[in-house]
Amino acid sequence: MPSSPHSIQPASFRDPSGFIFWRDTTLLRQVNTVYQPHYDQLMASGLYDELVKAGLLIPHTEVDRALAAVPDSAYKVLQPQPIPFISYPHEWSYSQLRDSALVTLEIQKRALAHGMTLKDASAYNCALFEGRPRLLDTLSLEQYEPGSPWIAYRQFCQHFLAPLALMRYTDVRLNQLFTTNIDGIPLDLASKLLPMRSNFNLAIQVHIHMHAKSQRRYAGRKVETRQPKVSQQALLGMIDNMESAIRKWHWNPAHTAWADYYDQDSYTDPAFAHKRQVVADYIAQASPASVWDLGGNTGEFSQLASQHQILTVSMDFDPGAVDLNYRQMIETGDTHRYPLVIDLTAPTPAIGWANQERDSLVARGPADMVFGLALIHHLAIANNVPLPRLAAFFASLSRWAVIEFVPKSDPKVQTLLANRADIFPDYTQAGFEAAFAPLFSVVQKTQIQDSQRWLYLLRTKD
Repeated sequence: MPSSPHSIQPASFRDPSGFIFWRDTTLLRQVNTVYQPHYDQLMASGLYDELVKAGLLIPHTEVDRALAAVPDSAYKVLQPQPIPFISYPHEWSYSQLRDSALVTLEIQKRALAHGMTLKDASAYNCALFEGRPRLLDTLSLEQYEPGSPWIAYRQFCQHFLAPLALMRYTDVRLNQLFTTNIDGIPLDLASKLLPMRSNFNLAIQVHIHMHAKSQRRYAGRKVETRQPKVSQQALLGMIDNMESAIRKWHWNPAHTAWADYYDQDSYTDPAFAHKRQVVADYIAQASPASVWDLGGNTGEFSQLASQHQILTVSMDFDPGAVDLNYRQMIETGDTHRYPLVIDLTAPTPAIGWANQERDSLVARGPADMVFGLALIHHLAIANNVPLPRLAAFFASLSRWAVIEFVPKSDPKVQTLLANRADIFPDYTQAGFEAAFAPLFSVVQKTQIQDSQRWLYLLRTKD
């Protein structure tokens, strides 16, 4: 029996070539008959094997066609290698988006050498997998017609070139424009937001400013359906131009607010070492398969989990800290850590058509364990989130929680209270335990040596 139509992934409806669907707990991709010649060339030309071997494409296996969700239109059914955690471009740091752009251009160059081309260049077609970006949409490759322009050029500019230029030249936080522009950053908007000095960059001048002017000039006008011929050499020249520009666009994350947090924290060396040991012991007790490190900064404690092959999503609102986390992860070859830019006071919402194309952060859980290290006081005091609400949020995310309670007497909390009234009478260790008690049991609590801070290992009561 075919799967129910309700098993079709809500984000997988825009491409007539096929779609993603679930059969029980297995994720499958249906390839429709309309895509048959393109799929056959992808597999027969050697392009698929080359991209997989190079770590550029998520691999798949062909399974029984009888598993198709819509048999009448099915040509093949594929089982892609599972991606442990799906993230989105608006959650990526500068280097993650930059690497995804370079992966996309590299795939396009290799595709042209095999008589194929990318028909889609959406950043959402890339996934962070085993530490690096890879293409997850097998069906975004189609046969190349000699003389045709790159059909995905505008999309690449909107999904990669424009946001990268804005992040580098204007403000790195402008990557958040993806949350309201799921089809990429409009080029006219990017052109307005970029500073004057960006005009001196040839790639930005040609692919953003002039491109935006061209779009405005022809907006609402009938355009000739006959496209001018573009040689493959000219097409490769354009790709090389964009690739060269992106490779030169470096961004220094060190100047953001929290990127140097561990250089100025409140721990003595023995205290920091003790904290690491206690967190490691708590991980060993719970034996989680997945960890979400909330407020993970540069990933110092995320590594305690990821080094044991535990899927670890390391979240922080500071894009500089996340970028450093990602770079360190690449340098060490860590394939189990996923650094993401996420503000816990406004976690990633569900967006897209009917709010179903891209899942919210909470919908992508739960994890087996969450970390809240040196975090609670920022949420409770700096952002006025009551402790019971924090307890409910943590309980919704995981069975286990490792929470660090930082008392008011701590210098960091005193800094938060320096310029505001203390309206937090319940923010005490007893108040913290009382707030979490309805939902969590205290498995263990340990005072960090040379410190007034406490580390709690908590487990939900259900």
